[in-house]
Amino acid sequence: MAPTVLHLRSETKHLEHRSALTPATTAALIKAGYVVNVERSPERIFDDAEFEDAGATLVPEGSWVDAPQDHIIVGLKELEEKEFPLQHVHVQFAHCYKQQAGWETVLARFPRGGGTLLDLEFLIDERGRRVAAFGFHAGFAGAALALEVWAWQLSHNEPFPGVASYPNEDALIANVSKALNSGAEKAGRLPRVIVIGALGRCGSGAVAALRKAGVPEDNIVKWDMAETAVGGPFKEITDSDIFVNCIYLTSKIPNHVNLESLQTPDRKLTVVCDVSADTTSPFNPVPIYTVATTFDSPTVPVDGLKSGPKLSVISIDHLPSLLPREASEAFSYDLLPSLLTLNDFHNSPVWARAEKLFKDKVATLPASALEN
Repeated sequence: MAPTVLHLRSETKHLEHRSALTPATTAALIKAGYVVNVERSPERIFDDAEFEDAGATLVPEGSWVDAPQDHIIVGLKELEEKEFPLQHVHVQFAHCYKQQAGWETVLARFPRGGGTLLDLEFLIDERGRRVAAFGFHAGFAGAALALEVWAWQLSHNEPFPGVASYPNEDALIANVSKALNSGAEKAGRLPRVIVIGALGRCGSGAVAALRKAGVPEDNIVKWDMAETAVGGPFKEITDSDIFVNCIYLTSKIPNHVNLESLQTPDRKLTVVCDVSADTTSPFNPVPIYTVATTFDSPTVPVDGLKSGPKLSVISIDHLPSLLPREASEAFSYDLLPSLLTLNDFHNSPVWARAEKLFKDKVATLPASALEN
C-alpha cells in the first residue's frame, strides 16, 4: 500500500505565524511511514530548512490546490475566501460550524468539490474533550494584551497601536510587565481582572499570564461554571478594570455583559478581551461589539455608552500567534497521536467523529449553497 501523503500548506491569514505541524512532529510522522510535503512559507515561525532537516519535501507555496486528490491537506486557519470547490480532505480550523457570518459559503465549498473538512476545533476523544487546542496560549496572549491596553488607555486618547509576534514568552512578559508598572504608576494601583472560564485551558493560560506579569493574586477574580450558573449580566464584570472571556460555547446562555449592564454609573471596566472571539456567533455572551479585531488594529471601541470611561474590546481570533513557536509546539505535540492515525481516518475514532460532524453540518446547508 502506498504511504499516506500529508501536505502542509502555507498559511495565508495576515500575521499568522503558527503551524499545525512542527519539525518535530513532521519527523515523527515520517518515521511512522507518512510522506510529508511542506510548502515553503515566508510567514511560518519555523524555517523551511527545519522541515527539510526533519525529512520533509519542500514544495512551492500554494501548491496544495494542484496536489493529487488523495493527498491530505493540513493547515491551521481558514482558507482564503475563494469560489472554487475543494476536492481534498482538509484538516484545519474552518470557523463555519457555529453559524458564523458566511458559514454556508465556506462549508459548501467542500461538498461542491467532493472534499471533506476535518475541523481541528471539533476533534474530540471518547469523553468529549478536545484532543488538541490552542486554548492555553490564547488565554495567555489575550490577558497579556489586555494588560497592555489597560495601561495604554490611562495615558493615551488614540487607539492602542498594532502588535507583532514575540520570539518567546519571556520577551512578551517583559514587555507587559513594563507596561503594567507604568499603568499602575499612573492609576495609583494595579488593575482588578476578572477571568470567566478560569478553570479551563484558556482561563488557566489567562491567569498564568496575569501572575507572571505581576498582577497580585487578590486582584485576579477567577470564575467558572459555579459562579456563572445564576446567569448574567454580572456586576462583578463592570466592577473590574479588565474582563477576559474564556468561555467556549456551542449553545446560547445568558449574556455575561451587555450594553444595558454597561450603563451603570460606577463602571470601572475599560478593557474586554473576548478570547473566544466568536464575533458574529449568535451564542456570543459578550454582545457589545460586532467587529473582529486584528494584530494591526487590536481594539474596537464600544459604542452607545452614555457615561464612564472609554471601553475597548480585543477580539483577535488568532491570539496564540502572539507566541507562535511555543503555541505551535504545544498544539502539534498534543495533536500528534491523532495525526498518526490519519491514514485510516474513516475508522479512527477521533477522525471518524469529525467526519460524521462534517456530514451532519453539510446536511443543514440550503440547496442554493451547493450550486456550482
